[in-house]
Formats: sequence, structure tokens, C-alpha cells
Amino acid sequence: MFSAAITAFGQVFSPLLRGVLLKSVALAIGLLIVMAIGLNAALQHLATLPYPWLDTLVAILGGLGLVFGALYLTPAASSLVAGLFLDDVAEAVEKESYPNDPIGRAQPLGRSILASIRFFGVVLAVNLGALFLLLLPGVNIIIFYVANAYLLGREYFELAAMRYRTPEEARALRQAHAVQVFLAGLLIVPVLFIPFLNLITPVYGTALMVHLHRRLAPVPGAGMGQGPLIEGRKVSA
Repeated sequence: MFSAAITAFGQVFSPLLRGVLLKSVALAIGLLIVMAIGLNAALQHLATLPYPWLDTLVAILGGLGLVFGALYLTPAASSLVAGLFLDDVAEAVEKESYPNDPIGRAQPLGRSILASIRFFGVVLAVNLGALFLLLLPGVNIIIFYVANAYLLGREYFELAAMRYRTPEEARALRQAHAVQVFLAGLLIVPVLFIPFLNLITPVYGTALMVHLHRRLAPVPGAGMGQGPLIEGRKVSA
């Protein structure tokens, strides 16, 4: 598990993934800026106070809140980015690390967009819920860590597995190896706590789950050269 994480982290900054990393980071930053503008506009609309000094205080607290809140919004922004760049990342990792194995099949654009939007909504709801628990120091951090480990692990693993399997088979495979997938998710979440570095989450998470998927369930034809795309493989729960 740790060796897969180290390999994936190294590949993120290598020439192999540098191009897609820059595109992913740029889009994630754009999404965070849009979210911040929306939250700031909402605060200004709600904070119409009779005293100028109160307006100033609210503005300062709101600005600090936006900075701190960005930590909670980054997983949601990253989840939306993931579906757009996963296949580029996964294909590059597959070709580099498993050159003699079949290359996975890119997901249809419509399916990728719908999956990204669905996951974006779930992750945003969970992390906003954790944000509202700030009055309980420590508890919100635990919820943030565990919830994102589960959600990010589940999503990135299933997206990686669906390059070789149907959505139902990918889900069954993830359920059969739920512990390993969750532990891998725990190795993704620490990146979210580091400002700026957390923007690499989609690329790092995808690369890690490509390696994990290959180790848990090697694809048919592995080690036998490039072969046909895998379809309809049964996965035991």
C-alpha cells in the first residue's frame, strides 16, 4: 500500500503527468475562486449592519472564514476535476508502469461528467457538514478525515476499475476490498491538509488507485502484451 502511494506521488511530479497536473490544478483553482466569490457575495448580502466597524469586523472574519473554508472546499473541487482528467492520468500510468498489459478503456464523456457532478454534490455536502462542526474542536477534523478517506477512496478506485469493468463490477470489486480501498483513501487525505499541495489530489488519487486496482485484481491478459479491452469480467463479492 505504502509503496503504491510513494510510486504514485513520484509520478505526479514526473514528466509523465506534468501536463495533466498543470491542467488539473488550473481548473481546481478556477473552481475554488468561483466558490469563494459566491460565498463572499452571500456574506456581503447578509451582513448589512448599522455600524461601520461591525461591517469591517464581519468582512475580516468572513475573509478568514473563506481561507479556512477553502480546506473543506478543495475535496469538492477536486472531485469535479477528477472525472475530467482521470482517463488521461490512468492511461499514462498504465503505459508507464504496466507496459505489457492491456490499456483500459476511457469512459464516455457523458458518464464521466455525470459521475463527477454526483460525487461533487456528495463530497460538498459532507465537507460543509464538517465545517459546521467547528464548535466541536477535534471532532470535525476526525469527521473530515474519515469521510474523505471513504469518499475519495471509493470514487477514485471505482473510476480506475471502470476502465476495465462495468460500473456494477467495479462497485462489487471495491466492496470486496473495502478495507484496502479505505486505507488507500487514508493515504490521500493528508494531502488535503497542505495548502496548494492539496490541488494535486485528483492526479495523485487517480494514480494511486490505478496501482491499487492492478494489485488487487490484475486484469486478464496481464503480462501477455497489448490485448483486447476487457469487458464483462465477473467479480466475486
